[in-house]
Amino acid sequence: MTEPRTAPGVTPGLRERKKRRTRDALLRAALVLFTTKGYEQTTVDEITEAVAVSQRTFFRYFANKEEVAFAVQDVVESHFVAALRARPAEENPFAALRAAVLDAWDTIEEAIADVVPVDLHMRTYQLIESTPALQSVHLRRSTELEEEIARLVAGREGLDVDRDPRPRVAVAAFSGVMRMTGRMWGRGEDTSVEAIRRMTVEYLDHLAPALASDWR
Repeated sequence: MTEPRTAPGVTPGLRERKKRRTRDALLRAALVLFTTKGYEQTTVDEITEAVAVSQRTFFRYFANKEEVAFAVQDVVESHFVAALRARPAEENPFAALRAAVLDAWDTIEEAIADVVPVDLHMRTYQLIESTPALQSVHLRRSTELEEEIARLVAGREGLDVDRDPRPRVAVAAFSGVMRMTGRMWGRGEDTSVEAIRRMTVEYLDHLAPALASDWR
């Protein structure tokens, strides 16, 4: 699709800001509709009507509803990966993963506040955890993210991820706990950032004892 030419007197920076505002408005409108009406019950027409733009404008920014539903989650996941990259090199893999995910929750507002309010993202995250059509996509995306993280952990440790299974094993255990945390949090009444952070700490801190100890 050919991008429209910049109008006389309009700087490229102003044009980019206008495009960003339009995209963010579509994103916010979609997430509000998803979390109030339901994902499958919301149409693209309803999203565009809420922002007073055309369907063509919607598809200029998003391929489909699924892409909108996970747009902020993309930012959140990138925020976590950046936090992991920033962890001190001397930390062991599990300590780095734990610290990075808690840091990501502690700073989530500054990561996404320019796009959507944090409470809207949390309601969307709950929607993802409770909508079958989105759960399957979430699982596929989680698998892709696990591979990225495993390679990052291997790089931190100076390992070849295709020869040494430990990075993938560690990340699989960590990710399994995180998926379970998300599911349990989504079923509860308190869907705040503070609630999922508390559950993250509790469940991650049970991982090593659960694997190492005799339960009987």
